[in-house]
Amino acid sequence: MVRVGILGATGYAALELIKILLRHPHAKITALTSRQEGNRNVHEVHPSLYGRLDLRCEDLAPAQVCERADFVFCALPHVASMEAVPALLDGGCRVVDLSADYRLNDPAVYETWYGHVHSDAARLGRTVYGLPELWAAKIPPERLIANPGCYTSTAILGLAALLHGGWVEPQGIIIDAKSGVSGAGRTPKLNTIFSECNEGVSAYSVGTRHRHLPEIEQVLSAVCGQPVDAIFTPHLIPMDRGIMATMYARLTRPAAEGELLEATRRFYEGKPFIRVVEHLPATKDSAHTNYCDMTVRVVKGQAIVIACLDNLIKGAAGVAVQNFNLMCGFPETMALL
Repeated sequence: MVRVGILGATGYAALELIKILLRHPHAKITALTSRQEGNRNVHEVHPSLYGRLDLRCEDLAPAQVCERADFVFCALPHVASMEAVPALLDGGCRVVDLSADYRLNDPAVYETWYGHVHSDAARLGRTVYGLPELWAAKIPPERLIANPGCYTSTAILGLAALLHGGWVEPQGIIIDAKSGVSGAGRTPKLNTIFSECNEGVSAYSVGTRHRHLPEIEQVLSAVCGQPVDAIFTPHLIPMDRGIMATMYARLTRPAAEGELLEATRRFYEGKPFIRVVEHLPATKDSAHTNYCDMTVRVVKGQAIVIACLDNLIKGAAGVAVQNFNLMCGFPETMALL
């Protein structure tokens, strides 16, 4: 039995993580931390856990967490995460970090996009990006994994097969993505309260201003072996959860839809959480699951890829448990089907 700690246990992704781990036969949650909720029982923060987990959310230092846990999911915000992770590793814990603090390779790029000097910069570029569909072979021996984000997972998974196979140009890619309100986190914000976002759709961070753009370009560049350039526009949709990304890329040569679908299926062969479908996927199809659904269409010399996933599960907690399973030698699908 692996003793598991969760740092930042009060958020939406942490709740999904707890629910998955409660049904995992080889995981026991032994430590939950929070700086915001004092020492309240976790079911006071997440009432759906009443009668399922009797544990308090405590303001524990990393060294204290290491006394109680062997494996830690760090669900802290960026900057806070980089402050905790080194101490967790020094204390002997293995870590999956759900923040963006270890996803980028270049400390200067991190500082530019996140506005902070990275205090653990030596680990950037050495930390494996935890998207098992791409890097499963690299994950098992690692002590620290950078868990991907929800927008990034949707875009990367949708485009990786066609870029890797040389079917589409790596330049001029357009990613039009839409996310449910839970993607903005649990902290109240004016634009995410019901009366502001209901019955409306809005774009945000338009142009080159969204923090996920360098992450998307970095990973896809690694996939296809040449620089990828994309325009990424996120939108807020008045629903609880889910992401749909519609991506446009110029074909490098004439191709039929069937060829592109088959190439995508081959690329993801043996990957249990990718469903390449012929119909147009919807966010409801993958809601509350760890699946990413995708399809491809060809229109006027362009490949149009549509990908959907649950931002809290496949986009956060579910893939974190995939990484946990791979790191601990369990079947990748354990507790996720």
